[in-house]
Amino acid sequence: MNDSYARKLWTVFEPLHIVTYFSPECLQANKDVGLKGFWMGYFGSRAAPMGPVSAGVVDATFYGFHPVRVRKAVPDAWTFASPEEILRAREESAAKALRRLAPGIDEVAEKANPLLASVVQAADGAGRALFNANRDVPTPDDPVAALWQHTASLREHRGDGHLAVLVNEGLNGIESNVLAYAANGMTFDVLTLTRGWSAEELDGAATALAGRGLLDKDGKVTDEGRALRKRMEERTDALAAPAYRVLDDPDGLFALLEPMAQPVMDSGEVPFPNPIGLQKR
Repeated sequence: MNDSYARKLWTVFEPLHIVTYFSPECLQANKDVGLKGFWMGYFGSRAAPMGPVSAGVVDATFYGFHPVRVRKAVPDAWTFASPEEILRAREESAAKALRRLAPGIDEVAEKANPLLASVVQAADGAGRALFNANRDVPTPDDPVAALWQHTASLREHRGDGHLAVLVNEGLNGIESNVLAYAANGMTFDVLTLTRGWSAEELDGAATALAGRGLLDKDGKVTDEGRALRKRMEERTDALAAPAYRVLDDPDGLFALLEPMAQPVMDSGEVPFPNPIGLQKR
């Protein structure tokens, strides 16, 4: 199996996972458990596997968000709902959303869960805080909730590896976001909404990237910037790939999950373009 399988499988894991951020069942569940507003729901639900951690831990593991945005949500989130309550709410609401969006997912989950579990257990957790925390979450009895939790573990495994690549290349959180947006032809002002950075901070990051030859003076990505992005994505694939070598038939797993992922992509609930890097198919 070559490294590209890690990316191919991510394209079906990620849509199944991200209902937790965008689908109405999941947004309502965060409110019902006591979390206040979208961003407290986001930070609280995603960080919950790590326990009642500090804002500094969330800032480090989530990487690309403005520290002020993180600190507006954490640690206050833990005073409204315990991580254990949040974990129950997020898995139950994700299962509801997936059943609505992807008919037939119960049957798929029964077949896919043993394969997904084998990948999760085979994955190297060294240096991967969000992945290891998700792997330690007890597997839900509900098969669709279990499928969602497996995808949560594997997307965080990939994400943790990607952050290591960014750090190795000397890109901090704001710079990595600006470079990614430039590479995808997106305007930086969206990062104020999605990540909390001010226009002045974004301009400063663009200037720093231009000083490295990664952007031009107009904020457009250069050939050197595109080459760096390509190299980082390939390295991210390489770091994620070893876990999938336990699969005898990775194409079979893809074939199981792709018909479930596509309706999520087509639902209109996932925004395009998005800061996750998921492309519409």
